This record gives sequence, structure tokens and C-alpha cells, in this order.
Amino acid sequence: MDVIATAEHLSLTYRRYLRSLLPVRDPKLARALRDAIDASPLLTKGPVLEATPPYAAGASLRRLIVDGVLPSGFARLGGPALPLDRPLYAHQEMAIRKAAAGRNLVVATGTGSGKTESFLLPVLSELVRQRDAGTLGPGVRALLLYPMNALANDQVRRLRQVLAGTPEITFGRYTGETPERPAEGASLFEALNPGEARLPNELLSRTEMRDSPPHLLLTNYAMLEYLLLRPADMDLFEGPHGGHWRFVVLDEAHVYDGAKAEEVGMLLRRLKQKVFFQGEDSARSLQAIATSATVGDSPAAVMEFAAKLFDAPFEWSPGNPNGSELIADETGTLTALLGSPGTRRAATSPHLVLAPQV
Repeated sequence: MDVIATAEHLSLTYRRYLRSLLPVRDPKLARALRDAIDASPLLTKGPVLEATPPYAAGASLRRLIVDGVLPSGFARLGGPALPLDRPLYAHQEMAIRKAAAGRNLVVATGTGSGKTESFLLPVLSELVRQRDAGTLGPGVRALLLYPMNALANDQVRRLRQVLAGTPEITFGRYTGETPERPAEGASLFEALNPGEARLPNELLSRTEMRDSPPHLLLTNYAMLEYLLLRPADMDLFEGPHGGHWRFVVLDEAHVYDGAKAEEVGMLLRRLKQKVFFQGEDSARSLQAIATSATVGDSPAAVMEFAAKLFDAPFEWSPGNPNGSELIADETGTLTALLGSPGTRRAATSPHLVLAPQV
């Protein structure tokens, strides 16, 4: 990759985009505007050199399978999208081990640190366990809650790669963009993904998800409000396929502050009342996982925030990583929690990133 050429390409693309925003009819004015955009030194400042410390390396997925942290059947998920022998980051390994023990987690690591794997792998591990035990029927096991549809869409693309060879594990994105009928869902999928074959385990319409709720349900907090209110969607929470809820994951948790945090906290309380409503279920709780790249520098405040948001206990023990449910990377996202026993550090040389400032 030629980073200098790439930076120049990004700059030219940005200027071309700006020209397209203002279609001026007068030829002289259009030419003057084009020249001003092309020549202005204010739009970009050239490439910037950024030194990013590497994340500490941990065990591989295969090692975790051998150790019994992940079930043996997890190996079937291995492939280009999920290499079994590539070392995880240490914070990913820690998150998987703690989640496997049933603990609530806050994963507070930097951008590009693999936060998705920190919650997705424990969820998939539980689904694999149920599949191997013969108990993985229809019904939601994990709710993945995103602040924006774009993030949910990215996760769906990731799941298509990881679960391409595992048709027993189903997933579906239920947002305002989700079509009502199966034929409409299939048509929209073909339009948005030309030439890509649909997976049998991806549910594309609301009707499909109501009839046979997916194991992984992706949505946003605004849609969750509707789902909890509409009678047509009650089978996602109760009924013949209810009673299997296990995880609730809040991605980009830092965006939920102030009144929005109060609203989401109330939604999660209503969710727990809906899925654990009678008998012995009333004593159960959803395993909560929150992720964020921006949480400030006070671990105690972070854990207090998570406890209020999920209405669930989150342990924090300063100086004792094994007794804490806050997962941080080793590059300073939260310096109060560094590493775990047996952590192996990666090479000390920094990564070099060149990008234009726009």
C-alpha cells in the first residue's frame, strides 16, 4: 500500500465530493468554485503520522477450546472469518473467560481493538453449547442493541461471514428498515447484495422472526421500545419460543447518557420483566455486556454507570483484574486495569498510520 498516494486519493475524492454538493449553472461561477475547491489549502492538511501502541497478545481460540473455556464444537466455526490459531488480544481472551463464567462485563478498549469479538465469541460459545446439547430450538438467546442502524448492518455482514457454515445458528436484524413479508425481505437483500447468496440462517423479514425468533436479534433502542409494546411481536419475548433469553449486549454504551440513559435503562428493566415473568424465571437475569471506546478515566464511575443502566451488579476491585468485570486494553484506555496473569506482550514497536486530516 502506497500511503502517500492513498492520502492524495482521499484528498481528491473529498474535493470531488464538495464540488458535487453545489451544482452551479453559470459556467463562470462553476469554474471559479471548482478552482477554489481544488486550490484551497484549508480543506486538507496532508498526511499525519500516528504511533499506535500494539495491543497485548493472548491465547488463540484453539487454546481456549483445549482449555475448556470454549466448547469443542466451537471449532466448527473456524475459517477465514474466524481463524482458530491466530492469537487473540489479551483483553479479548479475558472477556471470553469472564463471560464464560457468567459474569457481567464492560469492555472498554480502543478503536480497532476487536470489541465485537469480546462479546460475540462468548455468545456464539453458548449457542454452540446448546446446539451440541440438542437444546437450540427457535427463540432469542441474545439481544445485540446498537445506537444506529448502520452499526447493526455492519454486524449483520460480520455474522454472514462467521456463520456461513453454521446454519443451525440463526440471526436477524429487526429495525425500521426490516420488511414485513419474506418475499419483500428476499427482494431487498438481492437489491442490496447483488450476486451474494442468501444464508438459510439469516431471517430477513418481520414475519420470519415472529414465526421462528432468531437466536441473535439485532436492533436499536428505539425499535426495542416498539417491540415491547406491539402485540404482534410478543412471540419474540414469550410464548412457545420464549424463555430462552441469555444475553443483552449494548454496543457503544457511552452514547447513552442523560435522559437517553434513563430511557434505555427503563427499556432494559421492562425487557427483563417480559422475558423472566413467572415461576423460577423471576430469579434469573440477563448476562449484560457493554462495549465502548470512550468511557473516561474513572473505572469506579464506569461500573456504577453500567450497574444503573442494566440494573445488574458489576464488580470492580482496584488492582485485582481477576476480581473485576471491567475489561481494558494495555495501551492506556483505562490504566487502572492492566493485563491478567499469563498475559504475553506483543512487540513494542508502534504501528504507523498515515491518514489525511480533513
